[in-house]
Amino acid sequence: MIHIENGKYIYENQIGMDHINLDIKKGEGVSVMGPNGAGKSTLLKIIVGLFALTEGKYTFNGEDINKAYIKDLKKVSNLYRKIGFVFQNSDVQLFNFSVYEELAFGVRQLGLPEVEVEKRVEDCLKLLQIEHLKNRVPYQLSGGEKKLVAIGSVLTMNPEVIILDEPFNGLSPKYVELIKDVLYSLKKAGKTIIITSHHFNQIKDLVDSLYLFGEEHTIKKRIERHEWDNLPTFMEFLDNI
Repeated sequence: MIHIENGKYIYENQIGMDHINLDIKKGEGVSVMGPNGAGKSTLLKIIVGLFALTEGKYTFNGEDINKAYIKDLKKVSNLYRKIGFVFQNSDVQLFNFSVYEELAFGVRQLGLPEVEVEKRVEDCLKLLQIEHLKNRVPYQLSGGEKKLVAIGSVLTMNPEVIILDEPFNGLSPKYVELIKDVLYSLKKAGKTIIITSHHFNQIKDLVDSLYLFGEEHTIKKRIERHEWDNLPTFMEFLDNI
C-alpha cells in the first residue's frame, strides 16, 4: 500500500529525513517514534502528498507519488481523499463556523447528495460522542473537543489511511482514551492507521509495528509487536525517546 525506498527530503539546504525505507500494508497500524526534529512529521507530510521526496521513490497503491504528481491538482486531490491527515495543532485544521459545517465541508467537495453528507456527519458525531457540540463554534471548544472535531473532519471523507501527528499531546486522559477507542474501532474495520507519538504506552495497543527515528533524520529500525511484548524495560526506553 505505502512504500518508500531510499527516501530523502531536503529543504533550505537542510536534511529533513534521509535513507528512509518504509513499507506499510493495508489495514496495518504503525507508529513513527523518535526525538523532536528527527523527521517524523516530515515523513507524514510526504505520505499524504504535502511534500515530495527530493530523492528516492514513494508509491501509494503502486502509483508513483513524485513532484509532478503532487503538482497535478486532479491527481493530488484524489490522494487527499484516500489519505486523511490530522495535524498536531487542531487550530490549523478548523475554519468553519460550526462543528457540523466543519465535518460536512470536506465531504461536500466530493459532490455527494446532501442526504449522504448529513448521514456521514451524523455518524461521525455519534462515533466521536460530540453530537452535543454540532452547533458550537469550533474555536470556542476545549483542546480535546477540537481534536475530536479535526478527526471527524477527516473521517467523514472515509479515507483508506488515517494519519495522526501527535494526536494525544496536551489532552486529558478522558480524551486520550476516547480517541484510542475510536482508532481501535477504525483499525478493526480495516483502516490503515499511522501515528506519531512520544509515548509508547498510549499507542502500543493500536499498532502492529514501530518505526524508530534517530537523530540523524533516518529510521534506525522497524520493530514488530512480538518484539516488544513482555519487555517492560524496552517499553520504558520507548517512553523516553
